[in-house]
Amino acid sequence: MSSIKEVARLAGVSVGTVSNVLNRPELVAPDTRRRVQDAIERLGYVRNGSARQLRAGRSRTIGVVALDLGNPFFIDVLRGVESAAQQADLTVMVFNSNKDADREASLLDTFEEQRPLGVLITPVNDSGEEERLSRLVARGIPVVRFDSSARHSNGCSVAVDDVLGGRLAGMHLREAGHRHIAFAGGPSTVRQVRERRDGLAAALGPGDTLTEIALPDLTVATGRMVGEEIAALPPADRPTAVFCANDLVAIGVLQEMTLRGLKVPDDLAIIGYDDIDFAAAAAVPLSSVRQPREQIGRTAAMLLLEEANRPGEHEHRQVIFQPDLMARTSTTAARRAP
Repeated sequence: MSSIKEVARLAGVSVGTVSNVLNRPELVAPDTRRRVQDAIERLGYVRNGSARQLRAGRSRTIGVVALDLGNPFFIDVLRGVESAAQQADLTVMVFNSNKDADREASLLDTFEEQRPLGVLITPVNDSGEEERLSRLVARGIPVVRFDSSARHSNGCSVAVDDVLGGRLAGMHLREAGHRHIAFAGGPSTVRQVRERRDGLAAALGPGDTLTEIALPDLTVATGRMVGEEIAALPPADRPTAVFCANDLVAIGVLQEMTLRGLKVPDDLAIIGYDDIDFAAAAAVPLSSVRQPREQIGRTAAMLLLEEANRPGEHEHRQVIFQPDLMARTSTTAARRAP
């Protein structure tokens, strides 16, 4: 591996000039800059980022612990994180806790050793890992929660008003004439699932029926289980609409309805949550409650950078975005009589 000294020797300049070309090229004359760049290319020189960080006394890396990278919602959030990081000339290390508290704990221990510039995390449990997160902060590593609330802890967070999101879904279904509505979500330990269910319940009126279908996870596979369970009910006992805790579950329900020859929304109206790209592109375009996914990630990263760059001046903030209802064919093709 070539060194910066070899680059300087080949280009006929000092090591300091090579460093300026790499870090502050505007200070170097164009001809000199070209000679250095040619030498870098000929030698295949790659700067040592770790050594650079040690000299600077701080990391140039943001650590991210996502709850479930199998969910496109988190991929979109990460796009926002990367956008903000790129503007600040930072790199992003992404890890997946896969909703496993033990894996999450191991990742946080690794971050404590590696000392990144900061950590973005969606905790497996909102109240979990407070001790480990506090240790990171005590070591000068700021922590920002995303798609999660920090209302009961000392830190920044970025989330969406999930109670409002559930209420929007419930109001939309009631306006379409539905009075027997199912909620499919779980596990109940997940705050977002609980709040979306509570919002739905708050939107229902006297005499309405809420059927809850508990799920171990929020995936297409569990959504198909929901569809199978609903389809197996006698038509008189079957809910006329289902609100799914995320779009993956909603897509699974739609798949099962199609497989069984039931029509959406005539036999069952379906609405999801997140408004991932697959929702609008489904065979029957899915209604969904939209979260500003990239904005969540970008805002979380910006709060993290603000705290890292102004440790004595930064004030913690809890940012709550408002969700929007996206009504599509899966709930709007037909209107039921109340």
